[in-house]
Amino acid sequence: MTNPLLQAHVLPPFSAIEAAHVEPAINQIIEDSRSHLKDLLAGLNTPSWETLVAPLEEQGDKLDQAWSPISHLNAVRNDEELRKAYNASIALLTEYGTEISQNENLFKAYQSLATSDDYKNLSQSQKQAVDNALRDFRLGGVALSDENKKRYAEIQQRLSELSNQFSNHVLDSTQAWFKHFESADALAGLPESALAQAAQAAQKKSLSGYVITLDFPSYYAVIMYAENRALREEIYTANVTRASSNSQKTNADLQTEFTAEFDNTEIIAETLALRHELAQLLGFSNYAERSLATKMAQSPQQVLDFLEALAKKSKPYAKRDYAELKEFSASRGCEDLQAWDTTYYSEKLRVEKYSISQEELRPYFPAEKVISGMFAVVNRLFGIQVKQIADFDTYHPDVRFFQIYKNDEHVASFYLDLFAREHKRGGAWMADARVRRKTPRGLQLPVAFLTCNFTPPVGDTPSLLTHDEVTTLFHEFGHGIHHMLTQIDVAAVSGINGVAWDAVELPSQFMENWCWEPEAIPLISGHYQTGEPLPQLLLDKMLAAKNFQSGLQMLRQIEFSLFDFRLHAEYNAQHPHTAQEVLQQVRDQVAVVQPPAFNRFENSFSHIFAGGYAAGYYSYKWAEVLSADAFSRFEEEGIFNSTTGESFLREILQQGGSKTPMELFTNFRGREPNIDALLRHSGIVVEEVV
Repeated sequence: MTNPLLQAHVLPPFSAIEAAHVEPAINQIIEDSRSHLKDLLAGLNTPSWETLVAPLEEQGDKLDQAWSPISHLNAVRNDEELRKAYNASIALLTEYGTEISQNENLFKAYQSLATSDDYKNLSQSQKQAVDNALRDFRLGGVALSDENKKRYAEIQQRLSELSNQFSNHVLDSTQAWFKHFESADALAGLPESALAQAAQAAQKKSLSGYVITLDFPSYYAVIMYAENRALREEIYTANVTRASSNSQKTNADLQTEFTAEFDNTEIIAETLALRHELAQLLGFSNYAERSLATKMAQSPQQVLDFLEALAKKSKPYAKRDYAELKEFSASRGCEDLQAWDTTYYSEKLRVEKYSISQEELRPYFPAEKVISGMFAVVNRLFGIQVKQIADFDTYHPDVRFFQIYKNDEHVASFYLDLFAREHKRGGAWMADARVRRKTPRGLQLPVAFLTCNFTPPVGDTPSLLTHDEVTTLFHEFGHGIHHMLTQIDVAAVSGINGVAWDAVELPSQFMENWCWEPEAIPLISGHYQTGEPLPQLLLDKMLAAKNFQSGLQMLRQIEFSLFDFRLHAEYNAQHPHTAQEVLQQVRDQVAVVQPPAFNRFENSFSHIFAGGYAAGYYSYKWAEVLSADAFSRFEEEGIFNSTTGESFLREILQQGGSKTPMELFTNFRGREPNIDALLRHSGIVVEEVV
């Protein structure tokens, strides 16, 4: 059998990849890499970039090019066969990664290079790559005793398994629940677009009538618009108990039943214990300290002080927001406002205050217009052109492929996968398919995967986005251009590689600003039937409503950030608190809204238990300070000022991880960041609200 994953390709050969190819390919490449490293070190006299790092980068890229499409397919086209192959391969990769990080001879070779005269002649990018490698060897346990190295490897392997199990449980519990209706009577209040989607969901399950699910577009429509309070409570409960002992699923008789099949509670407990043990093996007091070893923040206390200061400034606004909502809902007959009511009455309050709703905006944001407008925005800012390519190898009919040009030169490409569907992980993300790097065959151009879960087209009606979804698309495209517009040719610090995790959200949150600018709105809006841009009256209302409940929204993100950070910073191995207990402590400290006792938000908090944000979720707020302050320069100089745009491109986007985030930021802004712009953009002033 010819294995496409073992062949060289400019782009992933999706149509040729089968689950049976996965484990043999990864196994083969790892064995080849072991042999390559052994031969390299045996023949290495004087380590240099050309004799040590360059050949390792070349070999590592072979593994990356095989693993990238596998990992992506597991997220967007998950099935039992692929999942099994993915799980087996993750175990191989984790073992190999630990083996490399603990290779003393390889570590010594990097040390020798770092102390040589050759190091002084390396480029800034090359020096940063060497420095990062030495740091990562230490974080990988290279200095541990043999006994502790073995334990480190065991922990890493188990953590990898737990992360994968957590993610699968969230996906499976999300897919397991749905509710079927023969008529639309019980769905009163849902807009036509949501009803059409529910009808389409029913057809896909070979059912008549309507089906609602826990996929976000379906869930959100019900929780925001359904007049049936009992239905809102039912779908809310199903959503917040996902992957817990109270997970729900729909059986063959279309009845809801409880199941502990997907419960993540014990996975969370074991994960936290192992992370703490791992950190202590490496000489850190806790996993939060270990996390910050690769981040911009300098200490756990600095992070806690930052979050608590934000909470102090935001809480009065959140209290005001919630008091207003309770008063409004009571005036509408809801005297006992519950968690499943807040989104519903918040939308009604927004409509009353500003005479605007998300559904009213949706027809003006057809996905195609938003996409073309987004490309026009980055063209004005950075002088790049984006062209769609019709003929490419894909994994699903929904997926599209684009190439990016700068000064008529092809510089990058990306896949765009916008719509929610079965067997696709929820949320939105950017991942790299190829990294920019110099190779013996020439320059390898960067390629990105941009993935969202928006409402798909229904019948003859195109996909129509809420303004929140527009913002999400701009956010992910911000990550994408950070990866794709890099001018760094060293893989380890090219694009988003090597960027401190609490700075990696800077370009993504930065791009969101153009979704709110009156000068940019005509580019990204146009009624799907008439082409009419968003009318000035609606634009004025949308802008007036921008900071609606911004205090509550800010405090919600701070709650998640504090929960994550305290969970890891304050872990006590002798007397560990459960995640639920820590979350409740945080809520008692900062929240103005207490969810019901059965809420198990933490059991589906994939960012920190199955993603890269463990003791790092604060990064969203940390980077939001950077992005708001960076955007304030555009506010001063013009939001489409091409000179300012070129400066951001040159100082931030093109530099990748070649320099520290603070150095890059100050090069662009002329000073270190401050918090004022973030507070102003959120409608929060320094003086406290009484």
